[in-house]
Formats: sequence, C-alpha cells, structure tokens
Amino acid sequence: MRKNSIKNTRINGEVQKELSTIIRNEIKDPRIHPMTSVMAVEVAPDLKTCKAYISVFGSKEAKEDTIKGLSSAEGYIRRQLARNLNLRNTPEIRFILDESIEYGVNMSKLIDDVTKKDASGRETEE
Repeated sequence: MRKNSIKNTRINGEVQKELSTIIRNEIKDPRIHPMTSVMAVEVAPDLKTCKAYISVFGSKEAKEDTIKGLSSAEGYIRRQLARNLNLRNTPEIRFILDESIEYGVNMSKLIDDVTKKDASGRETEE
C-alpha cells in the first residue's frame, strides 16, 4: 500500500477524528490543556505506527505539559482506538507538537505591521 493511497488517507481521517474525540471527551489528565486539537495524523502504511500532530493554544509550559500528558495516556488512547476502529493493527502513537498555526498567526501579524508602516509612509509623502 502506497503512503498516499485512498485507503491510507481514509484511515488517517478516521484515526484523527477518533483521536480528537478521545482527547476531548475521555481523558481526564489535568496536564492536558482544554484548547488542544489534533491537526493531522499520519498512519504508516503497515498500520504499526502513527504520528499525531497536536496543536495547543496556550503558553509554552502548557504545550509541554499537554504532550507529556498525552504520552503518558498513550496506552489508554490506543486501547480506545482499538475499541472504536476496526483495524488489523492498532498503531503505536507518537505525539508531535505542531506550531504551524502559531507560526501563521505571527507571520500574518508581521505582514500587517509592514503594510501599516508602508501605508503610513505613503500618506506623509503625498
């Protein structure tokens, strides 16, 4: 099975949806920040491993605590995935902090600042 096959894409979507539900509704670990979302999931073609990209809205400490909390709850999460999804193998999950949203917000802010300075500079020249 190729990495980007239709079957693999469908499995990625299902695992992402289930993972989001489990993190949001079933895990009671206080280290996991309430503003945690699963951005993407990459399940290996052999269904043995899975990379889950997690985004946390909060401080750096909250992000680190959330990843630690999710890593410690990995066994429970895997068990719930096995119960909810009918897969040949339940993948071993590796949680990766995804800061792409934060990066995008910062870049957007920098672009806005530059355009404001450029607009104010043009007004004084005219």
